[in-house]
Amino acid sequence: MKEERKLNMQDLPLADRPYEKMESCGSSTLTEAELLSVILCSGTRHISALDIARHLLGSGGSLKELSELSLEELQEFDGIGRVKALRLWALFELSRRLCYGIDSGKKAARPLIRGASDAIDIMAPQLGDLPREEFHILMLDVRGRLIRTARISGGGLANAAVYPRDIFREAVKANAASLILCHNHPSGDPSPSRDDLETSEELIKLGRLMGVKVLDHIIVSQRNSLSLREKGYLD
Repeated sequence: MKEERKLNMQDLPLADRPYEKMESCGSSTLTEAELLSVILCSGTRHISALDIARHLLGSGGSLKELSELSLEELQEFDGIGRVKALRLWALFELSRRLCYGIDSGKKAARPLIRGASDAIDIMAPQLGDLPREEFHILMLDVRGRLIRTARISGGGLANAAVYPRDIFREAVKANAASLILCHNHPSGDPSPSRDDLETSEELIKLGRLMGVKVLDHIIVSQRNSLSLREKGYLD
């Protein structure tokens, strides 16, 4: 019996071929799914690269959330094997280097987080204007350099559920020596609530047990931001 071949871009209608669309109209006209399909190159026997990309974004979340997945987690998606997972990882690493202005001819350098202001500079543009509360962490290496950030949870208008297991799973995956907690207050007032303070203290204690130091908890808003450590809320 003749083996069924994989679905390629050539099998799609001309209007749905990302390569041709990029070539004729420019990369800015492509959707995120179309751009991802160009990176993936090919599909499987039953699904095109474009459909795989659509499934990734539909089930995996945003591009940022996909970029925080491990190789093993990426390969849990239908149509994503070892090679495609590695291609995606390469894409995300190039994006990080471009974002941080890393020269490809030099040794890759990570931003150094010297204190709360450095962390706020990174997180405030991402979270300050959001209409809903989100909880993120910044993971640092032993020298205090940023490894990466991770979105832990997103909540309703007033709060975001935080589970310690999710935080420390991310820290262990990144081999982080320390981390900084961060969330936003859509109300515009960065003053910590009682829950903010209690959650911070609990995570600091758990961090000691896990061998991952929790350095600070920053709260950002549209108007201003603050550090619980600098304000004297944390021991």
